[in-house]
Amino acid sequence: MRKVNIDLNEIKEKVKNLKGQNVEMSINRGRKKIEVMKGIVKDIYPSVFTITNPEQTSLQTFSYFDVLCGKVMFN
Repeated sequence: MRKVNIDLNEIKEKVKNLKGQNVEMSINRGRKKIEVMKGIVKDIYPSVFTITNPEQTSLQTFSYFDVLCGKVMFN
């Protein structure tokens, strides 16, 4: 469910501005499971962006629609 009056293109621009920076994110995995993740915005693609965690050498991919719907929130 969409929570705010923000355009998908605005979200893409905001994420593009975060490229290469350390970010902290709250991820709603469903069924009251909230995961907090710290990492660096690595790559920006037309539909998704990737977050890497150098400590765990893991790579996560998220869509801009996840941010729009509130499943992923930048803290």
